[in-house]
Amino acid sequence: MLTETTRLGASHKALMDTLCGAPDLREGPELTKILELLRERRAMDLSDLPPAEQAALIAARSHELLPSGGQLAELLAAARAEQRRLVVKFGIDPTAADVHVGHAVPMIIASRFQRMGHKVVFIVGDITAKIGDPSGRAGDRPPLTDDDIAANMKTYREQVTPFFDFDHAEFRFNSEWLAPITLPQFIGVLEKLPVAASLQREDFRTRLAAGSGLTMAELVYSVVMALDSVKITADMEIGGLDQLLNMQMCRRVMENAGQKPEVIIATGLIEGTDGTGAKMSKSKGNYVGLAFDPKDVFGKLMSAADRLMPDYLKALTELLDPEIELLIQLMADGAVHPMGVKTMLASDVTSTIHGMDAAAASRAGFKAQFSQKRFSDTPDLPSVARAEHSDASIGELFVKATGLVPSMNQVRRVASGGGLRLVAEAPGSGQETVNLTEADVNGTLTALLTAHPDLAGPAGNRLFLKCGRLLIEVS
Repeated sequence: MLTETTRLGASHKALMDTLCGAPDLREGPELTKILELLRERRAMDLSDLPPAEQAALIAARSHELLPSGGQLAELLAAARAEQRRLVVKFGIDPTAADVHVGHAVPMIIASRFQRMGHKVVFIVGDITAKIGDPSGRAGDRPPLTDDDIAANMKTYREQVTPFFDFDHAEFRFNSEWLAPITLPQFIGVLEKLPVAASLQREDFRTRLAAGSGLTMAELVYSVVMALDSVKITADMEIGGLDQLLNMQMCRRVMENAGQKPEVIIATGLIEGTDGTGAKMSKSKGNYVGLAFDPKDVFGKLMSAADRLMPDYLKALTELLDPEIELLIQLMADGAVHPMGVKTMLASDVTSTIHGMDAAAASRAGFKAQFSQKRFSDTPDLPSVARAEHSDASIGELFVKATGLVPSMNQVRRVASGGGLRLVAEAPGSGQETVNLTEADVNGTLTALLTAHPDLAGPAGNRLFLKCGRLLIEVS
């Protein structure tokens, strides 16, 4: 139970009071009030919370907390008594150019530590990226060149800035201390570690048993990563659950170096927006990138599977557990529309990344596109010219011409479910729609328009191709 006299306690009471009024979260003053309360929380000073409540706030969003939640509470209490700032480590390897909201899950926890008054050290692994984290992989990663790594991490600080105040946090590259390490120094680290510490990992044993191979570089990846913790003398490290074994190696190496081992905070991995059960990743096209335009962040979350909402609310927002539980109960009772909860989630995440005004504009654009059913009123739609793309297939328009869909197979899956359509809007009237089949995915734009002259022919008609919730105008 939060102390009501604290800033977070007062915010919690205000938000619960608003929710108890069974608001229409699809629009209106209640939605605005809740979004404003959540915006305030993202910057809220949490130093007035008692250490036990601070630890509970962190533990509520942790999947694994090692050695224990009790030790975290003791560490926070000791730091307050000593007036010492704890060092909180969060690292990411630049193996791709996009940071996505799956990475935001541990970053939100790191942000909470910063607002409790502690020091976050955000480490970009430009050296560890050369190895590639082997965790959970069935084979080795393609090697990255220095140019690849430099290109990938070019906008990392800009992408993660919404979650951190870098006037009070450090943003560092591990090449600062890893590049100068000599071979004798590294051997000195390795000689204190039994090989079983790595070979007992199930993912490594599985690869070896399958004959897929395992490089020596991959074998020592976690040791190299641990040197980051030693360098900054980390009090705690935050990472996804897939990093748990790596972070446990960090504790071992720190202890060998004569340091107190860091506390590990491992967050759960969130599913991708497609609802297939696969974790969010760029390779599967089921992610929401922090570099996405506001309307794309909003639209991706609005198109996410409904069953993901409780997990997304918990992982991606500053909502507290009692607030999420009340929302779920209100939906079950029919007092709050599920689309309203999804609107609140999409608005809050968009606001976190791009600001309140951008979130409001994205919400209005989405409403124009999907609620009012007038695609012509939707701003900034991607478009393709008939003359330029006449020989392109319908699938290629979504995959290659606009990049809205990651693969032709996904377009076919949408078509098989009845979600691929040709839509015409005449001035001052409604819509005419033709459902397209899987066979139409490979047909050319010219063939499609020729087959439907009643939609494509009349002057003044505006034409759209719709794949699920994704939309292209044909000009």
